[in-house]
This record gives sequence, C-alpha cells and structure tokens, in this order.
Amino acid sequence: MSLASLIREEWRAIFSDGAVLLTVFGGVLLYSFLYPLPYRHQTPRELPLAVVDLDPGQLSRRLQFLTDASPHVRLALSASNLVEAEELLTREGLAGILVIPENFHGDLLAGRRPTLTLAGDARFFLVYGKAVEGMSGAAAALGAELAMQPRPGGKAVTPPPQLAVGLNLSPVFNPGMGYLTYVIPAVFLLILHQTLLIGIGLISAGSGGQGPPTAAGTGGAVLARGLLRLLAFVGIYWLLAMYLLGLCFDFYQIPRLAEAGELLLVLLPFLLGAAALGLCLGLLLPRRELVVLVVLLSSMPLIFLAGFIWPMEAIPAPLRLVGWVVPVIPGIRAFLLLNHFGADFPAIALPWATLWLQTAVYGSLAWYLLARKAKTTTPPESQAFQGRVD
Repeated sequence: MSLASLIREEWRAIFSDGAVLLTVFGGVLLYSFLYPLPYRHQTPRELPLAVVDLDPGQLSRRLQFLTDASPHVRLALSASNLVEAEELLTREGLAGILVIPENFHGDLLAGRRPTLTLAGDARFFLVYGKAVEGMSGAAAALGAELAMQPRPGGKAVTPPPQLAVGLNLSPVFNPGMGYLTYVIPAVFLLILHQTLLIGIGLISAGSGGQGPPTAAGTGGAVLARGLLRLLAFVGIYWLLAMYLLGLCFDFYQIPRLAEAGELLLVLLPFLLGAAALGLCLGLLLPRRELVVLVVLLSSMPLIFLAGFIWPMEAIPAPLRLVGWVVPVIPGIRAFLLLNHFGADFPAIALPWATLWLQTAVYGSLAWYLLARKAKTTTPPESQAFQGRVD
C-alpha cells in the first residue's frame, strides 16, 4: 500500500468515526465555553446584603455608606431585627446580612472594640469571601477617618485595632484574584490532553473505527501507519491548541507573559507525548469504551497532581512521582512557569526534558505494540490465498 493510500485511510478513519469527532472537536469546543463562562467576570461583585442597624446614628450611617460604596457588595435592603433579615435573606436571595451592634457609636468613641457581624452561606466561599472583604474594607476606611478626627478635648479618637491597621495587598501571579485567570489556562491543557488520549485511543482500540493500524504486514509498514496516525492527531491538536491558547485567551482576556515561540516549543513534545500515550492505551485496551473509562477516571486525580489547585508541597512525594509519568503534569508545570510566573525558558528545562523523554518512551512502546500485533494478525491477502488453496 502506498504512502498516499495510508494517509487517505488515516484521515478517512478519523473523520468517519462519530465518537472520535465528537470527542476531539465537540469536546474541545464545548469545554472552551462551558467551563470558563461562569467565571468570566473573575470575582463576584455588587453582592446584595441586608443591614440590621441596632445603633442608628451618624457613625453607623457612615459605615453603611462606605460598605455600599465597596465594589464587592451593596446594601440592598434594611431590616429592623435579625429575624426579619433572615426572612429577607431567604426570600430575596441575598448574599448575607450585616449586623451593626448596639452601642456601636459609644464603643468606637471610647476606644473599645465593637463587633460587626456578617451572616451568610459560606458554602459559596467565593461569594462569602468577597462579602467579608467588602465589609472589612469599609470598617478599615471608617477607622482611618476616625483616627483623623479630634475629640472634644483636642485628642484624636483611638480606633480599635482591627480598624486602625491599614493594608496594602499586592497579589502576585494572579493580580485580578480571579478563578478564570489562574485556573482556566491549566484546565485548557488538561482538556487537550484528555480528549487527545480518548480520540486516538478510540480509533486504535479493539475493532472500532479502523482498529489498530496493522493492515500492512511488515514492521516498517506498521511503524509508518502508526506514525501517520500519531502525526495526524498532533496536527489536529496543534490547531485546537492555537484555538484554546490564542482565540480563547483573547476572548476571556487571560494575560500572556510567555512568547508564542516558547509556547510552541512546549506544545510540540506535549502533544507528541500525549498522542503516543493515547496510541499505547488504544493498543493495550481490548474495547473502545475502556479507553474513555480509564481517561475520565484519571482526570480528577491529574487536576490535583498538577499542583495548580492543590499545593505541590502538600502532595505526598510518591504521588508526585507518579504524576510525572503523564505528559499533562510536566506540560502544565512548564506552561504555568512561562505564562503565569514569567520565567525564562531555561527555568522549564526539567519539565521540557521530561516531555521529550515521555515522547521517546511512549513512542517506543507504541512501536513495540504495533510490531507485535503485526506478527499476530494475518493479512487479508494471506487469508484469500489460503481460501483458494483449500
């Protein structure tokens, strides 16, 4: 069979298999919108609160004004007591309840420590955290104002400690403090990795699609067929990676610190290693559905082992070593160092070399499995010849 015929067969096998097309193109396109869109606005803003003012006065009104001026929260409703506020919380779907305690004005003037209360559903930790941030920011601003006002005797008011201390927070590597900017880029790489494993595994496993690329009987032809299949998927995913890391980054306004050339240098061994691993899975597993099952079950552990959600130092050392067997772990590590931390290319020497090593190991294993199948599979021409002899 000529090289051109082998190429046509491989492309026909890919684009005639509905499961492969749905996984490769449908999966990437669907997850590029389905996963990031809920976090497009990065952090919750203008969260509605109900306020219970148990000490109406000038200072409590000023605190409410400062709280309402925060970009994170707004005072939507007012209640006379906590029971009424709880009813409003349930009925109106508020983010929380701000309670200003009794004798708030007097405690502040006397230098005592009044306790502001924020009641909310902490299951939604992003929402609750931003509500606390908005309230604490308003309290700090009120404390700063009080520190500048003199007492009737000529001395300045001494605010309580939590109001008197100012903060200058400078978040590093995630200046927007958002989920989208930090997590989504790494998840995009995981999506590329997992759908690539499933796609090339489906078309190579069992008898589905074109089955293992063993139509030709010689080891050289088998290697050529496997290489064409691997390169075909790498080419497809090269374009899909440009879509996720290019167009989607622009759409979601995800910053880029890495140069395009550096990202391409990381993508090449990443896609080659993942495609070779997927080919091995397809050749080792007897049924197509097993490929999907194995890859999907590995997705959640890989998210944590990658170290961008759970701290790498908190993961046991044996698990960290196991994680580096899979191309997505060093791939994500190299990508985050370049794009999030602004590291130079020499800083990713270890994960980059690991990706090339994985490409060599899984590529060699795939060649061995293909050659073994070629020896155990009788070519169709031999079957036809044997039938004529009988």
